[in-house]
Amino acid sequence: MIGRSRRIGDRSGAKGPDELRRQLGRTRTQLGRTVAQLIDRTDVRGRTAARAADLRDKAGAMTVQLRASAAHAGHSVQDRAAHTGYAVNHAASSPRGGALRDMGGRLRRPAPLLAALGALGAAVVAAGVARYRRHR
Repeated sequence: MIGRSRRIGDRSGAKGPDELRRQLGRTRTQLGRTVAQLIDRTDVRGRTAARAADLRDKAGAMTVQLRASAAHAGHSVQDRAAHTGYAVNHAASSPRGGALRDMGGRLRRPAPLLAALGALGAAVVAAGVARYRRHR
């Protein structure tokens, strides 16, 4: 507290009305700061609003990051599907034909296989988006 270091019988008080006014002004300023600090500590609504704003900012940043990850995953799936499609076409055009020939030696159609791979990629991306939305 202000003035605790002074003793009651100490005569080092104000030396006149002007000095007393200056001391009162300093005391009022210090008291105003103290009251403002106490109000800030007890202002639950204000602290809650500030915390909510911080959480909104973090959520926005996470949203941007997750969208970027989903886009990257989508591109990866597209790249893999394109590579698989190239491998399928290459295997189909090879003399042996590999797994693209059925038991009778006829060529299988690679379009259903590519469609299945595309659907699988879309399902992976959809599952990631659904998981993100569920945990939001």
